[in-house]
Amino acid sequence: MSDVKDDNDWPPQIERRDFLFVSTGMMAAVGAAAAAWPFIDSMNPSADVQALATTEVDLEPIAVGERVTVIWRSQPVFIDRRTPEQIVQANSDDDSPDLVDPATDASRVQEPEWLIVVGVCTHLGCVPLGQREGDQRGEWGGWFCPCHGSHYDTSGRIRRGPAPRNLVVPPYELRDDGTVLIG
Repeated sequence: MSDVKDDNDWPPQIERRDFLFVSTGMMAAVGAAAAAWPFIDSMNPSADVQALATTEVDLEPIAVGERVTVIWRSQPVFIDRRTPEQIVQANSDDDSPDLVDPATDASRVQEPEWLIVVGVCTHLGCVPLGQREGDQRGEWGGWFCPCHGSHYDTSGRIRRGPAPRNLVVPPYELRDDGTVLIG
């Protein structure tokens, strides 16, 4: 018998051994995937971590001019229900030359009455003062970081001091039922 194949043998005959190799390989691939899935699934965040990914806050009890602090992702979030005077002041400062990180008030809020920012100074991560009655609020009536003297206005924009950026506006959604979903 010769090892040379004849051109008349097309298509090649599938032998039992070929079938066994392919089926064994497929079973090995399925088995490897089944064994790896629990390991891959363990990399997903746990339920308690996912629960911290969003924070829902009822806005109804917050009075005009009041500021509250909530926790989102282990960081303080400042919710400020601004007075009409604060809104007018924030809008009038949109074109001010002393804005270190220029941004309009309208780009930082979804509704003018509600300002929601992460309460962490963008310089070194301190928590600025200005949330409680009697706290120093800086020259522009917003927040003041006493560690290095950063002043923020009523829109959370940096006005003076070493902070390079405005207070961060987190992703949030104002809902029709009087709540806000942060995150």
